[in-house]
Amino acid sequence: MHKVALITGSGRGIGAATALKLGRLGYAVCVNYQNNRSAAEAVVEQLHSEGITAIAVAADVSQESQVYELFHRVDHDLGRITALVNNAGILMPQCRLDEMDAQRINHLLINNITGYFLCCREAVKRMSSRHGGYGGVVVNVSSVAARTGSPGEYIDYAATKGAIDTLTRGLASEVAAEGIRVNGVRPGFIYTEMHAAGGEPNRIERLRSSIPMQRGGKPEEVAEAIAWLLSDGASYMTGSCIDLAGGR
Repeated sequence: MHKVALITGSGRGIGAATALKLGRLGYAVCVNYQNNRSAAEAVVEQLHSEGITAIAVAADVSQESQVYELFHRVDHDLGRITALVNNAGILMPQCRLDEMDAQRINHLLINNITGYFLCCREAVKRMSSRHGGYGGVVVNVSSVAARTGSPGEYIDYAATKGAIDTLTRGLASEVAAEGIRVNGVRPGFIYTEMHAAGGEPNRIERLRSSIPMQRGGKPEEVAEAIAWLLSDGASYMTGSCIDLAGGR
C-alpha cells in the first residue's frame, strides 16, 4: 500500500528529523508548519534531493478550518493518509503556577491539545474501516513532563502532555477494531530550539547531571522510535507510550 505520512510541526527539531526518516523509509511526506516557511521548505528540498515525494503545507493545527485544508491538501497531492505524527506544540516561558494567567493556560491548551484532537479526528475519518478506509497508524508526541509534572518551570505544558497520553490510550481502544493503531512517545531533554522558547536555550546543559545517561537526546533518536511505532514491527502495539528520556 502507498505510504503517506503527515507530520505536524515538522519544519525543525523532532518533526523535521521524523520527516526525513519516514521519507527515507518510503513514505510520501507532508511537512506541516505554522510560520517558518523557509525551515519547512528546506526539509522538503532535502527530501526532493533524495528522490522522495514531499510537500510543505502551512496550517495552524489548533484552528479547525486550517486542519480541514491541511488534510485536503494531503488527500489531493499525496493520497490517502496512512500515518499521522502529531508533533506540533508550544512552550511558554518558565514560571510557577501562581504566576500564570488564564490567557497563557488557554493558549497552551488549544495549541497542545485541541490540535492533536482535530488531526486525530481527520486521520480516523480517512483510515478507519468504519469510514471505508484501509487502516493506519497515529503516533502522538507527548513528553516525559507528563510524568514529572515539570514543577517550577512548565506545569501547564506538562498537563497538556498528560492529556495527550490520555488521548492516546482512549483513542487506541476506540479504533483498535477499525484497523488503526495509536501510540505515543515521551521525549525527555532533547536538543531542539524549544528550550529557547521557554527562556533557557542551555537548559539541557544545566540539567544533564540529573539524567542517568548524563546527556540530552538527539531529534533523530526520537524519530527512530516514531518510525518503529509506525512500522509493521509494532503491529501488535497500541495504546502505549515509549519513554525516550535517557533513564529519567
